[in-house]
Parts: sequence; C-alpha cells; structure tokens
Amino acid sequence: MRRKGVWITLLWGLGLLLLACVRYADRAPAWVPAGSTSVPVSAAATLTPPLPFQPPTRPPGAPIYTPTPDPPRVLPTLRVEEETYTVQSGDTLGQIAARYGLALEALITANQITNPDLLYPGQVLVIPAPTPAGSAPAFKIIPDSELVYGPATVGFDVAAWIAAQGGYLATYQETLGEVTLSGAEIVSEIARNFSVNPRLLLAVLEHQSGWVTQAQPDPAWLDYPLRYVDTRRKGLYRQLAWAANNLNRGYYLWRVNGLGHFLLADGSIVPAANTINAGTAGVQYLFGLLYGRAEWEAAVGENGLFATYARFFGYPFDWAIEPLLPPALTQPPLHLPFEPGVTWSFTGGPHGGYGDGSAWAALDFAPSDGQYGCRESDAWVTAAADGLVVRSEPAVVVLDLDGDGYEQTGWSLFYLHLATADRVAAGVQLKAGDRIGHPSCEGGVSSGTHVHIARRYNGEWIPADGPLPFNLDGWISQGKGVEYEGTLVRDGVVLEASERRSPQNQIQR
Repeated sequence: MRRKGVWITLLWGLGLLLLACVRYADRAPAWVPAGSTSVPVSAAATLTPPLPFQPPTRPPGAPIYTPTPDPPRVLPTLRVEEETYTVQSGDTLGQIAARYGLALEALITANQITNPDLLYPGQVLVIPAPTPAGSAPAFKIIPDSELVYGPATVGFDVAAWIAAQGGYLATYQETLGEVTLSGAEIVSEIARNFSVNPRLLLAVLEHQSGWVTQAQPDPAWLDYPLRYVDTRRKGLYRQLAWAANNLNRGYYLWRVNGLGHFLLADGSIVPAANTINAGTAGVQYLFGLLYGRAEWEAAVGENGLFATYARFFGYPFDWAIEPLLPPALTQPPLHLPFEPGVTWSFTGGPHGGYGDGSAWAALDFAPSDGQYGCRESDAWVTAAADGLVVRSEPAVVVLDLDGDGYEQTGWSLFYLHLATADRVAAGVQLKAGDRIGHPSCEGGVSSGTHVHIARRYNGEWIPADGPLPFNLDGWISQGKGVEYEGTLVRDGVVLEASERRSPQNQIQR
C-alpha cells in the first residue's frame, strides 16, 4: 500500500512512485450522489467565473528590474566528518550515495569497491565527507507561482499554444496502455497531477530538445526529450513526469530549508545561494540531475532556461503572484473522508501528494473489512468538505473548496486511488459527507485498496505534518521523519499509521 522513504531533507533518490499511474481506458458512467442539488456539467461549463489572474502586459520598452533577493535562509550545512553505514537488505550503492548527497563514484572509491552491484546486509561502508566546490548562482530564474499549477495557469490553453508553435510536440502521440495521448494531453495531465506549471514544463522541454518549436528535432532525443537517458523513462510522458517530480522535489525541499547544496551529474557538490526562491531552487535541482558544473551553470543562468521561458512567455516575474500562501493561512474545517460509523484503518502517514517529490502532503486510509491486497470495496470515500468536483478522471477526483471552479485557486482536495465504478462526475456540487467513490488500487503503485487524500492551496501542496498540519475532525497529523510513518492525535488518543489492521490504527468519524 506504500513505499518507505527517508526524511524529506534526505530525499535525493530519483525514484518515481506514481510512474505507473498512466491512464485507464475503461470509463464507467459517472455517478451522481443521491439528493445532490446539482447535476453534472461539462468541464468547460465549470470555468465560467472571471479569471482569477490576468496575463501580464508589458508596454514596449518598459524597464525590467532584477527580482529582489529573498531574505537569507539558514540552510543545512555539509557534513565535515566521515561516517559509516551498515548495509540493509534491499539497499543499493546508488540509493546510499543519494541518501548522503554523494556522487556514486565517491562512495565506490572510498570503499575500494570492485563490483558496485554486489552488496550484502551487514556490510559496513565508509561515508566520506562531501567536498563542496564554489557556490551556486544567486540568479533568480522564475517566481514560485511559475513552478506550481496555481492561479496564473488559469486560462492558459495548452493545446492551442502548442499548436501555434508548429513543432514536433504539436503532432506527437504516445500510447500508454490502451490509451493514446497527444503531446498537449500529456503536458496537461502531468501539470495537473503533479501540480507543476505547464509553461515551465514547455520551457524545459524546448530548452532540452527543441520539441516545442522544431518540426524535426535532433533524432538522438526522440526517446529522451528531456535528455535524461534511462530506459525506464522512455517517451514524453515518463520524461515529463520525472522532470515534474524533481522540480517539485527541489521546490518543497527548499520550502522546508531541507536543501543546502546541489549534487550535479558529474559528482560536483555545489552549496546553494541562500537568497534564491523555491521556484529557482526547483529549476536548479532539476538541471543538477542532468548536467555537470559548466553546463549546469549555463542552464540556470540568464542565457539558459530563463531565456527560453522569456522567449515563449515574457519576463517570468511579470507572472508572479506573491505570496502564494498568505501568512495567516488557516485550513478550513475538514472531516475524515469516509462515512460516519464505519471503521477504517489509518495506513499511511505524511507522504508525497503525487510522486515522491511533492512535499509530504498526503495521508492514506483503507477500509477495515478484514481483507488485504487489491480488491473491490463496497466502502465509500466521502467529501471532506463542501465543494465543487472540478476534476474526475481515472483514479483521481479534485474537490474545489472555494467554489470558483478552479483547482488552481484557493483550497482544493486531491483524492487518488478511486475506483472507476461509481466515481463522482465533474461538475457536481457536494456537501461534506457526500459520496465520491470507492477506494481501490487504481492510479499508481499500490499493494492494497485504499484512498489517498492531499491538500493544496493556490496549487501548492501543503505538508500534512508542516506548520499547518492536516486536521480531520480534530485528528491532527504528525510525522515521524520517515515517509509514510506518522500519527493522528486527538484529545490525548494517538493512532499509529500501519499497513496492517491493528487496534492502534482503527478510526471512525
């Protein structure tokens, strides 16, 4: 039902939990809750209010000012002492190196390893202190609001914009399972689910391979348009999913002061500048996975991605919405996402909202019917608050809590692993407690039927154990420093997240 991870400040692994969450061809008729006061309407019909953000206009010749540096942050410092690590079952050298922010070659050299594929439990490895080189640029590339799928993305027609560029992306198609998606559909789906700005994804794609404007891009990058060569990530969908996940990873690590340096593709360790913003950190992190020092500095400088973005969409900071999260932000009242009087199990503490890079925004619950594994369930997942269903698609429902019809603005709830059968339709107005659908294993890598619920505000994932913890009927989420591990606490009662049903994780409304 989950995968274990390490504390968010050590999330250097490149795995993608939800890469298997593609699309499903079987689309059952959408379900409308009994007694609902609304009927389903088309997605277009839900987008009738005025746009919450108007695209920027810049008079010809208007001066462009350098963005103000952020207030200096106190960032994690690099280790200066050598450490040791005892190999556990399932470990790989790559995972261990990533956990400690080291280049794989540095770990191999320090331990005089002749066969990197041969490890055994109990083996003690020397973990050398990292050797930093220089410092990262303080140049701010994009505002935070241009990394997230937030208010500034409303009204941006991805398909029309791509078609107008006339490049390879405009005619690209990719078959995933039994479904064939266009390039525009892939960009839109990745943007929505990872909550990453489609403009940024398009600029990264163009910068890396020219797919957006060139009708015949370099054949060397047709399988790997992000120029990240990994046989598990062939094709636009998996390449963009990997990029979105790592843009998020850099962004949210920076948000929690968990990113003090960048480990580049050539093994260089570059301390971060402490006056950049989270959006810039996300871009620097992504390109660090792709390039060595010289190419990385070019990609994150004024003539790199910044220039590509500006050519497409204008000066990035003209799009800024600041702050994305108001200083006095509070969570609206939320209920547990199931029906009263029915026992469920609390199976997953704070973990990624979508993919393992998107903050630790989600919690998991499974019906306590005595069955394990992936199976059909008669249990109902319910609306945690009043809201409008702005998206209902295979495995996913998004509930807009402010009622303006946009998931990119204000509070929204993201539900994952909902069964196709009986899933509520887009456009339905729900009351708290109305049925949404059944828990399942659909929509990603999962070992058991459950529902995953996460919060976003203005498109930003809100950590379940951060300064504004998840509060469900007074149950307050607390993390333990390990992904998926955590507790729910109310009136002195503590429930412990566990994949298995036990007295310590049973919960009712």
